[in-house]
Parts: sequence; structure tokens; C-alpha cells
Amino acid sequence: MLTIRGVDALSDVLSQDSSNAAIGVIYLPETERLSHYFLARLADQFDAVIHLDETRAVEPLERTSQWDAGEVPETFPFAV
Repeated sequence: MLTIRGVDALSDVLSQDSSNAAIGVIYLPETERLSHYFLARLADQFDAVIHLDETRAVEPLERTSQWDAGEVPETFPFAV
């Protein structure tokens, strides 16, 4: 965890505009740059940042037949 407040060097770096991807958007290639990314200054928005080098998909606590059947296509419900 990186504490931003009170660490001037880190705050200076994270106060610069950076492009950040939005979470939970529907992927539309023709508008990706305009609708999926936004400028942010992390030091102005957060007191601390947690960075994870590795992640994995969330799995249900109780597996059901629907889970075992597999995923719906990535383009669901649009079938692009």
C-alpha cells in the first residue's frame, strides 16, 4: 500500500494527469478512447493506493451447475 498524503515526492508524481481505464464499461471499439478512459490525478482523489501485481478471477463460494456450464460469450448480450 502506498500512502500518498504526507509523502511529497509521491504526491507530486501522482498529482499529474494520467489516463485511467473505467471499470464495468461495455466495450465498444469505435468509442473506446472517449468512453472507456478518463484523466485522473490519483493524489487528489485518494489517500492511499494499493497495487496488485497478480490477480485472478473471482469464483463463487458455492459452485452451481450454471457456473460449471461455463461463461456466456464476452460480447453478451450484443453478440458483436
